Amino acid sequence: MAGGEKARRLPRAVRERQMVDAAVRCFARQGYQAASMDGIAELAGVSKPLVYLYLGSKEELFTCVIRREAGALLAAVAAGVGGPGEPPDERLWAGLLAFFTYAAEHPDSWVVLSRQARTQGEPFAGEAERMRDEIVGFVAGLIGEAAADVGISSRDVDALAQALVGAAESLAGWANETPGVTAKEAAATLMNFAWAGLGNLMKSERWSPR
Repeated sequence: MAGGEKARRLPRAVRERQMVDAAVRCFARQGYQAASMDGIAELAGVSKPLVYLYLGSKEELFTCVIRREAGALLAAVAAGVGGPGEPPDERLWAGLLAFFTYAAEHPDSWVVLSRQARTQGEPFAGEAERMRDEIVGFVAGLIGEAAADVGISSRDVDALAQALVGAAESLAGWANETPGVTAKEAAATLMNFAWAGLGNLMKSERWSPR
């Protein structure tokens, strides 16, 4: 059987995954505007008409990329944290480690989610914001569990979650661009920074300006 015939007989799901994988790389390294459907097709080893047939326009393909990569990141964090039963700090640590590990092991995916999606306007920015909202909600749940008995308001819990996720996003980008910084080191840095303050809140010890 000729190689071309074998390639054409790949299941559609496999072909689509190859195309989306190629699109992730192109969008991350060239930017949405500069990336071309020709380049994506060439990298995926398929024809440009096949990319359009399977995944639609460039805008539809970029939306598909954002949704797939966001889903993968959210799944990795959820799997890392696991179910309830562990101490809140251990669950938060596991979630942070899973987040930084995903960003480190999938740098192109992280660039698409953290930079490209947010700078291209709608509908892409909205897709990225929905992912962020899910992560913030997840973190707020963990902080809320830890703070259940110490009288921290729900607004404070939400604010802390927003701050922690923002710090994690910034630190992940820095860690990926700084040689020698591991995902575990980045996660530990943020955990030490965050939990020192959260630990005081759990003991009802608050800092206030003079």
